Amino acid sequence: MSRSSSFAPLANSTCIPWAEVPEWPLAELVRETSADLERGARLCAWLGVPEGAGTRLVAVIAFDGDNTLAAARSFPAAGAYAALTPAHPQAHMFEREVWEQYGLLPQGHPWLKPVRRSAGAYPASGEFFRVEGREVHEVAVGPVHAGIIEPGHFRFQCSGEEVLHLEIALGYQHRGVERGLAGGPHRATMSQMEAVAGDTTIGHATAYASVMEALAGEEAPLRAQWLRLVALELERLANHTGDLGALANDVAFLPAASACGRIRGDFLNLTALLCGNRFGRGLVRPGGCRHDLEPGRLSQLAGRLGAALVEVEQAAEWLWDAASVRARFEGAGTVSPSQAAEIGLVGPAARACGLVRDVRYDHPAGWHRLAQAPVAVWPSGDVFARARVRWLEIQRSGQLLREQLGAAPDGDIRSDPGPNAPDRLAVALVEGWRGEVCHVALTDAAGRFRRYKIVDPSFHNWIGLALAMRGQAVSDFPICNKSFNLSYCGFDL
Repeated sequence: MSRSSSFAPLANSTCIPWAEVPEWPLAELVRETSADLERGARLCAWLGVPEGAGTRLVAVIAFDGDNTLAAARSFPAAGAYAALTPAHPQAHMFEREVWEQYGLLPQGHPWLKPVRRSAGAYPASGEFFRVEGREVHEVAVGPVHAGIIEPGHFRFQCSGEEVLHLEIALGYQHRGVERGLAGGPHRATMSQMEAVAGDTTIGHATAYASVMEALAGEEAPLRAQWLRLVALELERLANHTGDLGALANDVAFLPAASACGRIRGDFLNLTALLCGNRFGRGLVRPGGCRHDLEPGRLSQLAGRLGAALVEVEQAAEWLWDAASVRARFEGAGTVSPSQAAEIGLVGPAARACGLVRDVRYDHPAGWHRLAQAPVAVWPSGDVFARARVRWLEIQRSGQLLREQLGAAPDGDIRSDPGPNAPDRLAVALVEGWRGEVCHVALTDAAGRFRRYKIVDPSFHNWIGLALAMRGQAVSDFPICNKSFNLSYCGFDL
């Protein structure tokens, strides 16, 4: 893999002048993007920017082996263009989204339908794919689910108990977040960023702060970068532990389910000790952090972290030693490495297919440039692999935090980042606990947001769940779904 010679290169959490982003006819942008994806690049973002009577398309790609990002744009266009999706399925949701938002029609797209908006009487669904046959029947789940889960609709095409095809329709949580960011930053922008996906508050807040700092041409103080790393890894520990417990619960293994549910709360309480909020709201701000760890609380956090890690290790031993658990996990919901690469999986879901894909390693920014945990991978691509990767990341994040809490840098935690530079394109990637969080900002002549694009990892990964269910018993859906544990609201922006 080598970096593009035609796209404009940039590093993670930096910006470039909008005038320096290469500009081509739309068909040429599609060809150049396709050529780079053929060479091993990944599509991080594909967004529309309205201009005059047309829309520009902007592509942001990643060359992981070179630790480099790259961007290019089209001339304003309207009407139709030859779709990128048939050659590169990782573009399928991006092209549907741009068509829905701006009317640019990707001709040749294999299944063009709304992503979030209504189609007739059906929210964000339109016509569902149907499998014909006398023995084929449909099973419809949702959009209203039991408990406190968010709304989403799952349509299974089944032959007996076997799932032939699963189609997922979202959009029920659509809040218009991106539309509300235009013209910002506003007074409410930081709160909106922290609520993009509430369980990824630190991930999205850090990405936004990194974008703002890049636009101001400054970096957060080193101690603030260190605090962000601590908070980001605590967020990872809490959610991975909760997921192990939820998976145990789905196969009725109650000892690990109960223990992990409680220990998840212990990790959340460590974030509350850091900043006063269990989900990290109010900690990360452009220019640094609002809260520090004085020696007393730092020592307390280190002690409580050590105790929680010992307890989660015991709970994990119960889980892995149970033959009944392994029997349900192994071979269920398999996604092959080639499928994972083709559809652009990110995060633990990608690493569970053997892909070495982690922003902390491929595109390190902030304190992760100075402190990294080894990338955790597992080759089998099934529920067991997705659970196992989470456990490996719990161990490695725990070890990273132990090391970092014993070597905290001194210094300030906040600086004034100053105004945004005008007419700039900024990109920030953060490895959230679900995977790659991508924020792209384009400023206007006054330094305000002309366009702000958020790509939550769930945007890449919902199709992975659909593929994982092919050939599975429909009764395996709960554990397959939980092994991905994707966000509805993070998708429905």
